[in-house]
Amino acid sequence: MLPYFDPEYENFNQRINPPRVCIDNTTCTDCTLVKVDSMNKNGILLEVLQVLSDLDLHIFKAYITSDGGWFMDVFHVVDKPGQKITDDKTIKYIEKALGPESNLLCPKGSNTQGRSVGAVGLHSIGDHTAIELKGPDRTGLLSEIFAVLADLQCNVLAAEVWTHRMRVACVVYVNDVATGQAIDDPGRVSTIENRLRHVLRGYGGVRGNDDGSGAHANFTDASSTPHHLDRRLHQLMHADVDAVHGDGDDGAGAGAPVAAGGEGDRPEVTVEHCEEKSYSVVNVKCKDRSKLLFDIVCTLTDMEYVVFHAAVSSEANYGIQELYIRRKDGKTLLKDEAEKVIRCLEAAISRRVSEGFTLEVCGRDRVGLLSDVTRVLREHGLTVSRADVTTAGGQATNVFYVRDPSGQPVDMKTIEGLRGQFGQTVMLNVKNVSVPAAVAKAPEPRSGGMVRSSFFSFGSLFAKLRA
Repeated sequence: MLPYFDPEYENFNQRINPPRVCIDNTTCTDCTLVKVDSMNKNGILLEVLQVLSDLDLHIFKAYITSDGGWFMDVFHVVDKPGQKITDDKTIKYIEKALGPESNLLCPKGSNTQGRSVGAVGLHSIGDHTAIELKGPDRTGLLSEIFAVLADLQCNVLAAEVWTHRMRVACVVYVNDVATGQAIDDPGRVSTIENRLRHVLRGYGGVRGNDDGSGAHANFTDASSTPHHLDRRLHQLMHADVDAVHGDGDDGAGAGAPVAAGGEGDRPEVTVEHCEEKSYSVVNVKCKDRSKLLFDIVCTLTDMEYVVFHAAVSSEANYGIQELYIRRKDGKTLLKDEAEKVIRCLEAAISRRVSEGFTLEVCGRDRVGLLSDVTRVLREHGLTVSRADVTTAGGQATNVFYVRDPSGQPVDMKTIEGLRGQFGQTVMLNVKNVSVPAAVAKAPEPRSGGMVRSSFFSFGSLFAKLRA
C-alpha cells in the first residue's frame, strides 16, 4: 500500500507565505513603486507584467530576482499621461490582482483571466465565439475579413489585429446577428472557417512554397482558453518567424515598407554567457515604449526560458534591459539557440511598433460597421497595421493604425476625404503616432546622453561579489 499523501501539503507553504504587494507613492517623486514578493513559480513574472500592462502602466525601471525559490520585483511605473498612480480603484485592483487574493500561485494550467479587449472586458460584451486568424498580409485584407463576417451574419463585438513582416494575426470575438448568442453550430462554423481561409489565401493562390502561406482560421472556446490576448497574438505571429523568415530576414524585403528612421530604430539584441553564475545574458537596447518588457518576457517564456534576474532602465527615450536567463532544465543557451532568441526578440519588439497615424472611429454599433469603415480605408489606399475594436453598451470604439503602403506621409486631402465619406454617423479623431507621454516623461540621464554607468547591472554585481 502506498503511503498517504495529503494533497494540501503541496500548497501549505503558499498559504503561510502568500504573495505580498506594496504600492509606494512616497519614495520617488516622479513615479509609483510596485513591489511584489512571493514564492517563485514558473511564469510568475509574466503574470505580474500582464497585470501592469493591461492597466497601460509604463515600466521605465525595474529590478527582478527569483533565485532561491523566492520572487522579488520592484517596478517603477507611471500611468499613460506619465503621472504617478493615485487612482484608488487602480491601486486596489493591483493589490487584489497581485496580493494574497490573486492567482499568482495557482496550480499550473489553471484558468486565469485574460486581457480585456481595449477598455472593455470580454465578460462585458456578452456571449461570444473567438476566431483566430493568421496569414499573409496585403492592402485591403482587413476589409475583406470583416465583409465576409458581415455577409455570414456574424456581429463583431471586439477584435485585435497585428501585422508585421507582411504577416497578419488577428483574434475576433463574434456572435450571431439574429440570436445574439455564440456560434456553435458545426456546419456554420465550418462554412465561416472555409470562407475566411479563402480570403487569407488571397487571389494568387500560393506564395512561397506552401499552400496559402500558412493561412489559418480557427474557432476557439474563448471561455476555456487561459491565454492572455496579447500573448496569444505573439504566439500566432511567433509561429511565422521560422516558417516565413527562418533565414533571419528582417522583413524589409519585397513589399515590406522601410521603417521611418532607418537602421537606427532597429532593436539591438545580443546574447552572452555569464561564466560566473552559468546564465545566458540577454541585452536589449531599443526605442522605449509601453509594454516593452511584457513583450520580451512573453517571448522568452513561450520559448521555455526562465528569467532569473533582470534590470530595466529607460534613458533618453531608449529602453535598456539586461535579463539573466536559463533553459527550463537549468542549462544555458547553445549558439543556435542564442541566434533564434535574438531573431524572435527582434520580431516581438518590432511588431507592436506603429507608424503613420491613428484613426479613432466612434459611433453607434451596427452590423457591417467595420466592413464599411475598412472598405473606405481601402478605397483611399491606406494600409491598416494594427487595429483595436471594442463594443460597450451598443457603442463602438474602433482604433486603426494606418499608413500609406508606399511608406510616404499620408496626404491631408486623404484625411479630409475620410471625414467626408464617414459623414455624421460616426465621430472621427485623427492623431499622428508619437512617443507616449509616459515614455517622454521618463527621467533622463543628467549628461543628456546614453550613460551606461547609471544602469544597474547584475553582471557588475556578480563581479563585485567575486572580487
